[in-house]
Amino acid sequence: MLLSWRALRTVVWRNPSRMFSVSRSVLLQRKGLVLGVFEQEGEEQDLTEAAAGFDQSISGKLSELLKISGPALKKGKSRVFYGIHEDFPCVAVVGLGKNTAGVCGAENWDSSKENVRHAVSAGCRLLQDLEVSHVEVDSCGDAQSAAEGAVLGLFHYDQLKSKKKPKVTTQLHGSNDTVKWEKGVTYAEGQNLARLLMEAPANHITPTAFANTIEEKLAPHGDRVSVVKRSKAWMEEQQMGAFLSVTRGSDEPPVFLELHYNGLPGGNQPPLLLVGKGVTFDSGGISLKPSASMDAMRADMGGAATVCASIVTAAALKLPVNIIGLTPLCENMPSGKATKPGDVVTAKNGKTIQVDNTDAEGRLILADALCYGHVFNPRAIVNVATLTGAMDVALGSAATGVFTNSDWLWEKLQKASVVTGDRVWRMPLFEHYTRQVTDSQLADLNNIGKYSRSGGACTAAAFLKEFVTSTHWAHLDIAGVMSNKDEVPYLRKGMSGRPTRTLVEFAAQLGHNS
Repeated sequence: MLLSWRALRTVVWRNPSRMFSVSRSVLLQRKGLVLGVFEQEGEEQDLTEAAAGFDQSISGKLSELLKISGPALKKGKSRVFYGIHEDFPCVAVVGLGKNTAGVCGAENWDSSKENVRHAVSAGCRLLQDLEVSHVEVDSCGDAQSAAEGAVLGLFHYDQLKSKKKPKVTTQLHGSNDTVKWEKGVTYAEGQNLARLLMEAPANHITPTAFANTIEEKLAPHGDRVSVVKRSKAWMEEQQMGAFLSVTRGSDEPPVFLELHYNGLPGGNQPPLLLVGKGVTFDSGGISLKPSASMDAMRADMGGAATVCASIVTAAALKLPVNIIGLTPLCENMPSGKATKPGDVVTAKNGKTIQVDNTDAEGRLILADALCYGHVFNPRAIVNVATLTGAMDVALGSAATGVFTNSDWLWEKLQKASVVTGDRVWRMPLFEHYTRQVTDSQLADLNNIGKYSRSGGACTAAAFLKEFVTSTHWAHLDIAGVMSNKDEVPYLRKGMSGRPTRTLVEFAAQLGHNS
């Protein structure tokens, strides 16, 4: 349906609802298009290369529409035009901010990339709401970021609903940079896998179901990957008393999931070790959590989700790096068999732990996983966990807190986060905090700090440090970034899957540097 310029202007601006009714029949049959414009001084707007080419193909009608339709589009804002091109019944134009944006030291990210993600996401969602089934996307000068914005922005967890949002396929428009576009799609699909796992109800994603899902996702990658699902009997052989103490209250069997990705087969390159907390539901155990918002604890396996999704993504990208992933999976539930406050358990390295709060369980399962991980002689260890509410209090959703004993490792993680826009922020590992967890009445360590409400994220990190001998180790506390309300504009409300893309980018840079 191709309208004349005079008829289009009359219908769109005098009666928008009529225009929608006229166009709806073709919206479902044809494609939508997302194009970008940069913000200039005053009310001027600068079309991207793809937008300028499209504008030329319709004799400048897009430029004229933008001038008469209102003020210049600001960053992240969008506007839809109908019937201006025969192949695209609706065209969403999105604001990219200023073309001079780049890496911002104050924000610790690349503003240009973030602007593209934000804008493209807004345009794709708008067209999804119009039930357009296929969208072509302007690269906006950064095809990878555009793909990430499109794929992340369109994700919506409705697997268990009868009425689902329309499925939308996307492809690059007006550019030959398909390699970067496909890379962005893969990065975003990795984060969406983590979101899918984190969002699913705990009765659907049990430890066993989680492990089976990851095994299925890695199956297409053949000899490069191997998956081992360790049983409770193996954990007992390994003397993982800390991990096993958390599992006692649940009827669901625990699983210790071990993933191997060989991106450098036949080489002697030491692996990157990723360790993720995998509590598929955290009731708090005997130290029961308040019922309000307890449902969100289905995502307490966010560390395991991001670690496993990162390895799936690394395999899809064929990154030239060896990665081992370890995720202890279990539920933390109250029962007559559950660990009681004041109980003392023994970790794999022989250290005894006084469990004064059974809701501080993540550090217990990670302690044994970290001990075991050292047998692989890793190049670096990165563990990821929704570990403490204190981390949310400290940083909110702005960044993942990083505790590390290695300046080299910190620099690599920080550099990766600038690229992805999924930021990290370094936190202290002072001896001050170590003294608080080693001051225990009954055992070598206490699983909560001496002053439990003070510096909780820091004392949790200090606890984990007692189980690490590697000189390159980082603990990522992702409790603050676990979910999204409206803080990250290109993610819908719900579980965020952060910082999957940062982990993938870190592994990619590590592989290419080696």
